[in-house]
Amino acid sequence: MANYKPDLSCQNKFIPVNFSEQILPGTFEYALCYIVDNKLDLSGFDAWYNNDKTGAAAYSPSVMLKIILLGYAHGLISSRRIAKACETNIHFMSVSGDVQPHYTSIAGFVAKMHEQIEPLFTQVLMICDEEDLIGRNMFAIDGCKIKSNASKEWSGTFENASMDTHSKN
Repeated sequence: MANYKPDLSCQNKFIPVNFSEQILPGTFEYALCYIVDNKLDLSGFDAWYNNDKTGAAAYSPSVMLKIILLGYAHGLISSRRIAKACETNIHFMSVSGDVQPHYTSIAGFVAKMHEQIEPLFTQVLMICDEEDLIGRNMFAIDGCKIKSNASKEWSGTFENASMDTHSKN
């Protein structure tokens, strides 16, 4: 009878992970962490937290911003999906320092802090522009759909618009 090595796929294994080594220079995650930690002024969030003497410790606004921006960049706009990614995705674990906020904490942060978060999106865009990380070809403010009677036949496409601009010069 054949002698095979045992199948250990159901066996638990402890694998030490250094989260700081998972975010490599030159990656989006590295740039995101650098910008949030070093370039953004997050002092506007401090006024919302009045828990220095009583109450539970709050999640750091920098951690919440990192996981939300990382989620949005990967197409995760649901707080439940972002929370799940913090439990299962090594990049989310690394960016958050293995903090795993509940989806209600993520949704609450976005809902309560929208006035503080909104100007940060502009700051991030301007920082990325300074660092030549974006192409300046087209910016989209949001993805809302607007009903119209225009067709590509009459309004053209993005490529046609750039061709028309070049032909006029």
